[in-house]
Amino acid sequence: MNVQIEVSSRHGAVKPAAHEYMVRKAEKLLTYFERVTAINVTVDFGDEKAKEDRVKVEILVDAEHKHNFVAADDAAEVNIAFDQAMHKMEQQIKKYKEKLQDHRRDTPMGG
Repeated sequence: MNVQIEVSSRHGAVKPAAHEYMVRKAEKLLTYFERVTAINVTVDFGDEKAKEDRVKVEILVDAEHKHNFVAADDAAEVNIAFDQAMHKMEQQIKKYKEKLQDHRRDTPMGG
């Protein structure tokens, strides 16, 4: 299954190496959940007016049956913020998948 992975940025540009890194890592989400249809990564370099020198990364994952996952984090560097957000995303997807599997095991009540 071919998943569309899009990396976009606000208030700055993502370096090619960082872009490639994010796409490669985002593809790994498919190993946890094969029903992913699209992955959007937004890198926000922040406002120059803001004193904080932090980068915010938000990951949006669209899956079949209208299940959307969102994870975000910020750090001093793009890759660190991305890794932290990706970790949150992996947790969400694993938790969701476990819930699906548990749900299938449940016996109907009142029977």
